[in-house]
Amino acid sequence: MKLDMVKTTLEQHRNPENAIPMANYMKNLFPYLGIKTPERRKLTREIFNKIGIKKEPFDEAFVLGLWELPEREYQYLALDYLAKSVKKLNKQHIGLIQTLITTKSWWDTVDLLAANIAGPVVAEAKELIPEVVDGWAHHENMWLRRSAILIQLKYKQETDADLLYRYIVANADSQEFFIQKAIGWALREYSKTNPDSVKQFINSHTLKPLSVREGSKYI
Repeated sequence: MKLDMVKTTLEQHRNPENAIPMANYMKNLFPYLGIKTPERRKLTREIFNKIGIKKEPFDEAFVLGLWELPEREYQYLALDYLAKSVKKLNKQHIGLIQTLITTKSWWDTVDLLAANIAGPVVAEAKELIPEVVDGWAHHENMWLRRSAILIQLKYKQETDADLLYRYIVANADSQEFFIQKAIGWALREYSKTNPDSVKQFINSHTLKPLSVREGSKYI
């Protein structure tokens, strides 16, 4: 019923004129309803109020149902639902998170899943690092490798620098733009907390120019 209500609500605001440039921006990898971000956020708040998101238990089937729908706005709503429900998540949900990272993958969903969803879950269940995340860092799936690098993006002073640097070294030779960019982004964020450590790491390791440029921005 929740899924039907979401579909009915968003379909009423479909805008084919907006959908074309929105899809173009994402290299036409996904169709769009054409609902721009401010309007989508307003509709999302209304939907969450109707379903009573604060009181209801986390609904994995609802998330997967949204993820299966073709238009990208449904995946964005699923991400918003996950973010609002993140305190209800635990280590048992890491399989769901991995499924979402590796399905309909692009930076607009993967980065939020890594930093905003997987990050808090792993922070509360650090055993997931050797059990799961170490495997991501060496996985054949590029988006899982990117997620491993970005998983501590919001940890600040709680960042495990040795872990971050280990994942970076494991991927430093990658020719993938999204891996090089992730390395630079992770280093740049951590440099706000520990610039000397990041500077020393960059100076003592061979990284791709993009990673160095991004990672050195604030040092």
